[in-house]
Amino acid sequence: MTLSAPLQQALTLPPLSLYIHIPWCVRKCPYCDFNSHALTGELPEQRYIDALLRDLEAELPGVQGRTIETIFIGGGTPSLFSAAGIDRILRGVADLTPLSPTAEITMEANPGTFEQERFAGFHTAGVNRLSIGIQSFNSEQLQTLGRIHNRDDALLAASKARETGFDNFNLDLMHGLPGQTPQQALDDLQLAISMQPQHLSWYQLTIEPNTEFHSKPPQLPEDESLWAIQEQGQALLAAEGYTQYEISAYSQTGKQARHNLNYWRFGDYIGIGAGAHGKITYPQQNRIQRRWKQRQPKAYMDALSTLSGEQNIGLDELPFEFMMNALRLTDGVESELFTPRTGLGLQSIAPVLSKARSQGLLVDDPARIAPTEQGRLFLNNLLELFLNE
Repeated sequence: MTLSAPLQQALTLPPLSLYIHIPWCVRKCPYCDFNSHALTGELPEQRYIDALLRDLEAELPGVQGRTIETIFIGGGTPSLFSAAGIDRILRGVADLTPLSPTAEITMEANPGTFEQERFAGFHTAGVNRLSIGIQSFNSEQLQTLGRIHNRDDALLAASKARETGFDNFNLDLMHGLPGQTPQQALDDLQLAISMQPQHLSWYQLTIEPNTEFHSKPPQLPEDESLWAIQEQGQALLAAEGYTQYEISAYSQTGKQARHNLNYWRFGDYIGIGAGAHGKITYPQQNRIQRRWKQRQPKAYMDALSTLSGEQNIGLDELPFEFMMNALRLTDGVESELFTPRTGLGLQSIAPVLSKARSQGLLVDDPARIAPTEQGRLFLNNLLELFLNE
């Protein structure tokens, strides 16, 4: 898009989060397009932690006096690491950076019995929120998805998390799976709800490039079935007290994922680990920078510098970048957030906002930038309005 007003000296430091990537898994799932690598041989846990802490130390200039409000340990399968290893990582973070005493510290975990035995140790190490990758409770579907856990493991995972001290956990569940009927998808969802997680990530399987499913596409349900699953599933979640606050995220009251909310509200985040990405605002230099790390684990551990690249977000790209995040939220964001997070006056996008509202894609409220129900259904069309011309 063409901006109607120049960049202003209005950038302010947003909240800061930390993402930590652990790239190994037991087996690469055929739908996964994350930077994950099947483990062969011994896990180089201590060597990788050394590299993580070096990486974080190099990122310290981006902290700029802020407190880290949330941490997310993702992968791969972070629960392959020992509790002692996670403890060492979190102690290293606390030694190097100001860490909020109320920080949300999330860790992804598989529901397999091997990982379940470590839940208590992860909690003792300081992890206070788990995100458990269930994906499905159907044994055939789990096999199709290449998952290494079974139905019984999935059923035990939530109770094991609760027993070991977690009072805040997410279950990750997919629908629209190969050969899946609407009833099977809703049965999965009902079973997940019965486990009483505080948060549910419930989303449709999509076929991504550079995955096994992309080279050998499975037969997915027809659009009519997908729509029925989505419509009935959302009604079920609402009836059970789960509010949809983001495209694929549902939570009980007050249990939204704080880490993800910082992403969607165009906050800053340091990314450490193989292939991790970060976004840092520099108000005094009037710029916002993206940074990314060496992708291959061996190269990441061997490199004198873990940084692979960095690039300032262009002036004309900022509206799209902001909206790509903010419009994922059901309630959008306050209009007044746009200027301090981008350094642009709201008047610079006023014509586009007016056009989107006239098309029924944004709510007709000058105090908020929020998608209507139609805007959520046609989010790509809405975002295209903010693209460079």
